[in-house]
Amino acid sequence: MGMPVRIDDVLYEDAKSYAKAECRTISGQIEFWAKVGKAALDNPDLPVDFVRDLLIARAENRGAATPFVPEGKR
Repeated sequence: MGMPVRIDDVLYEDAKSYAKAECRTISGQIEFWAKVGKAALDNPDLPVDFVRDLLIARAENRGAATPFVPEGKR
């Protein structure tokens, strides 16, 4: 369920720019940032870039993935 939330105008404009570049809605961009921030705070030993990439990877369609095949097994 969506809920209206007040945020700083600068944060909104930043989210608007990133949302356009990453093909998300503004609210989707803010939600993504919140998820990354929460996961980063929950796992302080992991780099933020790793946390971000992990969340993106988990959201990808697994059916479109190419299975890993080690070099010697091809």
